[in-house]
This record gives sequence, C-alpha cells and structure tokens, in this order.
Amino acid sequence: MQRLKDKTCVITGAARGIGRAIAQRFHDEGATVVVTDIDDVAGTATATAIGCRFEPLDVGEESDWSRLAACVPVADVVVNNAGVTGFESGMTRHDPEHASLADWRAVHRINLDGTFLGCRYAIGAMKAAGAGSIINISSRSGLVGIPGAAAYASSKAAIRNHSKTVALYCAQQGWQIRCNSIHPAAILTPMWEPMLGDGADREERMQALVADTPLRRFGLPEEVAAVAVTLASDEATYVTGTEITIDGGLLAGSAAAPG
Repeated sequence: MQRLKDKTCVITGAARGIGRAIAQRFHDEGATVVVTDIDDVAGTATATAIGCRFEPLDVGEESDWSRLAACVPVADVVVNNAGVTGFESGMTRHDPEHASLADWRAVHRINLDGTFLGCRYAIGAMKAAGAGSIINISSRSGLVGIPGAAAYASSKAAIRNHSKTVALYCAQQGWQIRCNSIHPAAILTPMWEPMLGDGADREERMQALVADTPLRRFGLPEEVAAVAVTLASDEATYVTGTEITIDGGLLAGSAAAPG
C-alpha cells in the first residue's frame, strides 16, 4: 500500500541529504513530489533522478515563496527541511563570544525565516481543504546548548517552538492541519563534510563525533525519511505539536557502551 497516494508534497532543500531522502521515499509511497532548492543544477538532477518536479526556491526570500504559491497553490504535505550550519564555507567562529552578527543573521535567515515562510505558505496551501501535514526539520541541537554553533542551535530551537505555535494556531481555526518537528542528531549528509574532511583522519573524526551516542554510529537520511513518511501519512492524523528525536539514544539520559 502506498501511504502517500494522491498527496502533493513540497520539500525544501531537497537536492541532497535528508531532503533528497525524504523526496525519494515520498515518491516511492505514491506522492506527487515537488523538490525545491536554491541549487538549480543539483535540484534539477535530483528531480530527474527521482522522477518528480523541481521548483527553484531560496527559502529566505519572501518573493520566492510567493512565486511557489502561484505555481503550487495546493499542497497536502510541506516539509521545511532547508537549513545551513554556518560552516558551509569552512570552519569559522560561531561561539557566543566571537560570532559575527552577519554570520548569526545568515544562519537564521535560512533556518528560521525559511521555516516561518514555509509554514505560512503551507497554511495557505492547505486551508481550503482544511487538512494537511507540516513537517519542520529541527535538530537535536535545538534541544541542548551547542557552544561552537550558537546561531545554528538558536535557530533550531526556535523551529521547535514555532512548530508548536503553528500546530495550536491551526487547531484554533478548526483545521486538521498538523505541524510537527523532527530532531535529527548526527545524520551522515553533505552538511557534515566541512567538519569531517577527506584526510587520513576522517574515520577517526567520524568516530569522535558519535563517541557519546549509545548506538555508536551516524544516522542515515533514510532513517529520517521513514519518520517523515509516518507524519505525512493519514496514520498520524492525531499527532500535532509534537517532536520526534532521531539521535541513536543520545538524549535518553546516559550513554551505554554495547555489551
């Protein structure tokens, strides 16, 4: 059974990583998928490979969302996945003492402003039917402090809160429009490449980054996509305003070495 049959699903930042995995899984589940991304070349390639539609979108630009609303006026599922860490161009200071205001704003523009605009678009695209699913990709970093990535952690924490606000607002209007957030921890995507590098110590770096994770490994984009499918489907019509953490047990309370 295709769990998303006859649903139109819009996914931001879907050219690669978690977004691409979600797009692929949604397509496999029978959805009509609209892949969006700021990278036209990679976005087009992904859409072609999956067999779906591509629309260019800079999630931080209100005019881009207005254009998307004109060409995709109705949607059943919107996944606000597009995000940045602030380290895309290399390692820089993102701690609370040394982060520049420009770098702080650049991260929030994509992660938080993009999610706000995406939720606003989703409400407009769903309210005529009075039902739908909004899925916001937050992070484990939105649940704890991250000294070396202050802007990223702050933006992801705000996404968590805004998801609850959107859920309550939609319920208040009498709509069956649900809004939930997913909180992945270390998921092996291109976003990690600046920190992992391609040197001889890459494997050592990888192991160090998941040393405190009880399952002792990175998660996979497909594991996040599996949760997104459930939230997008009619199996989760009573789930709204909640969060699901995908972290290999990291926030369970304590790390336990395998027996």
